[in-house]
Amino acid sequence: MLSVEHLEAAYGESRILFGIDLAVADGEVVTLLGRNGMGKTTTVKSIFGLLKPRAGRVSVDGADLTGADPHRVAQAGLGLVPEGRQVFPTLSVEENLRATARPGKWDLAKIYALFPRLAERRRNMGTQLSGGEQQMLAIGRALMTNPRLIVLDEATEGLAPLIRADIWACLARLKAEGEAILVIDKNVDALTRFADRHVVIEKGRVVWTGTTAEILATPEVKDRFLHV
Repeated sequence: MLSVEHLEAAYGESRILFGIDLAVADGEVVTLLGRNGMGKTTTVKSIFGLLKPRAGRVSVDGADLTGADPHRVAQAGLGLVPEGRQVFPTLSVEENLRATARPGKWDLAKIYALFPRLAERRRNMGTQLSGGEQQMLAIGRALMTNPRLIVLDEATEGLAPLIRADIWACLARLKAEGEAILVIDKNVDALTRFADRHVVIEKGRVVWTGTTAEILATPEVKDRFLHV
């Protein structure tokens, strides 16, 4: 479904990505791993048109979306849970969810079933939520676009352990329902419980790819590229 080929990107004269290749098939969960500052978020921004690539190709089902405006990427079926959550602060939980809604299997009732806490706080403003609740809302908002692929940038960064567990359970449930997911996070042990494949980047280049079985059998990958 999603294909990223030889992607290059820069901020001004500072090159960040040097030929990133990755792909996500329908119903597949793929992780994008690497230490801070290695190009993970830049890859996501380049996919979603928030940063225009210098070279390479981004496509969905073969349709070229390289450098397309973000709304076109969303229309193609990609939903983003951005780093920092970026919920609408002056809208209520329910208004946040309705703001991005498109017809499909995900509606308010299903989001509230996935995250009962959002149902309890549906009239609260975005600024009145905890970090964990904001992350639930950001995921719910992305799902309300009824995407074919949901992309999570730093899925559990800064969250308490119990909330992290809730987010991992949510992602496992989404996978069981056939959702395609591309996820960035530092918790490799949690990701290997439900992800299918892993892409590791170092200084803007892909340095390792493999299945969950392969990454578990290759501890030197974590030691070399993922540990601080």
